[in-house]
Amino acid sequence: MTMPQRHDLIAILGPTASGKTSLAAALAHELDAEIISADSRQVYRGMDIGTGKDLADYTIGGKQIPYHLIDIVEPGYKYNVFEYQRDFLQAYNDICGRGKMPILCGGTGLYLESVLKGYRLLPVPENPELRARLSGKTLDELTALLRTYKTLHNTTDVDTPKRAIRAIEIEEYYRTQAADERPFPKLDSLIIGVAIDRDLRRSKITRRLRQRMDEGMADEVRRLLAGGLTPDDLIYYGLEYKYITLYVTGQLSFDDMFTQLETAIHQFAKRQMTWFRGMERRGFVIHWVDVTLPMAEKIAFIRRKLQEN
Repeated sequence: MTMPQRHDLIAILGPTASGKTSLAAALAHELDAEIISADSRQVYRGMDIGTGKDLADYTIGGKQIPYHLIDIVEPGYKYNVFEYQRDFLQAYNDICGRGKMPILCGGTGLYLESVLKGYRLLPVPENPELRARLSGKTLDELTALLRTYKTLHNTTDVDTPKRAIRAIEIEEYYRTQAADERPFPKLDSLIIGVAIDRDLRRSKITRRLRQRMDEGMADEVRRLLAGGLTPDDLIYYGLEYKYITLYVTGQLSFDDMFTQLETAIHQFAKRQMTWFRGMERRGFVIHWVDVTLPMAEKIAFIRRKLQEN
């Protein structure tokens, strides 16, 4: 298929366990395209099973599909959306400069929207006074406070007080700072969403969680801790790293860890869908493709949309 010229970018989004990575890889194989990840945790080296990198999905028919913005920083670093925009532009320009089509793929709503809408963002410094003032508040109290801001920033994975405080810090900074004039291009993007029924999504999440535990997700956390990260460093990243760290440090039993983590991932997937529906209300046109369709039919659906739009 000739590379489509009418779009600058194809974006494939969906909740966790929707199969968006395998779809993006299959599409990239068809179009001789390259993938740019939009996942806030897959940027970290060594955090492979817990972030669901599924790197095997990027090999199709013996051919390696090029991907970008995975394994680019060390675990423990606090990567942010400002850096993501910068790194996205570098990857995007590199791909386009070689005559390829970029495919943006991921489930981190803020990263996706910051690129698709072209937010102009400033790097946000730490605010020690604000952090001290918020340090005694519960996660529920912090979440309620975060909702009082006209938020640009992501709350889908704010599941620890430390992350909630950072999100409030960002909002407070943007309240007092003028918009940055750092240019960000307006991209003509075709946005594809992977639609998955709630019950199917829940069953896939549970099955995938069991599979990842079997693959050694707890051992991955132990390796990261042995490599010098503190439990708090890992808990900061939420979800798998939060609950499995509590398990391997003896604060949760295996059964309690699994049950609480399973529930947290279900809730996270629901919040992802809430974010995507919010994007539609904010004017983004998302073309939804049924997850249960055979891959060939999903690709055909995207091809039609490429021709229509």
